[in-house]
Amino acid sequence: MIYIDADACPVKAEVERVGTRHGLKMFVVSNGGIRPSANPLVQTVVVPDGPDIADIWIADRATKGDVVITGDIPLAARCIANGALVLKHNGEPLTQANIGNVLATRDLMADMRAADPFRQGGGKPFSKADRARFLDALERMVRAAARP
Repeated sequence: MIYIDADACPVKAEVERVGTRHGLKMFVVSNGGIRPSANPLVQTVVVPDGPDIADIWIADRATKGDVVITGDIPLAARCIANGALVLKHNGEPLTQANIGNVLATRDLMADMRAADPFRQGGGKPFSKADRARFLDALERMVRAAARP
C-alpha cells in the first residue's frame, strides 16, 4: 500500500499514476480540502482537525512492505521504525541509515529559526527536476517494497 501525507503534498497525481500502474491501494490522508480521486485504488481519508492527527493515522497503519510519501520528518521516523519505506516529495528516500541525521538537522534548523526571527522560511520552490527525481525514486521504491 501507499500512504500519502496529503496536506501540502505536491506529488499526489504522480503517486496515483505509479500506484495505479502497479495496482496498489493508496490512502490520501489529510484533514480536509483535498479533492477525492475517482480512481478505485485511491481512498481519501479525512481525519479530524488537530495537531498530527493525519500523521498518527498513517503511523498506526504503515508497516513493512508499505510506502509512505511525506515531508514530515517525525512521521517518517515512526514509519521507518514500523518497517515502511519512506520517500520525501523531492525524491529523497528516508531510511534507517539517514533518519537520525535528518531529525537532528531538522531540530537544529528549528532552533536556529527560533533564535533569529530574520531567518524564516524561504525554501526553494518545487521544480520539474524535483518532480522527475520523485517519479524515478518512487518507481524504484515501489519495486523494492514488492520484493520478499
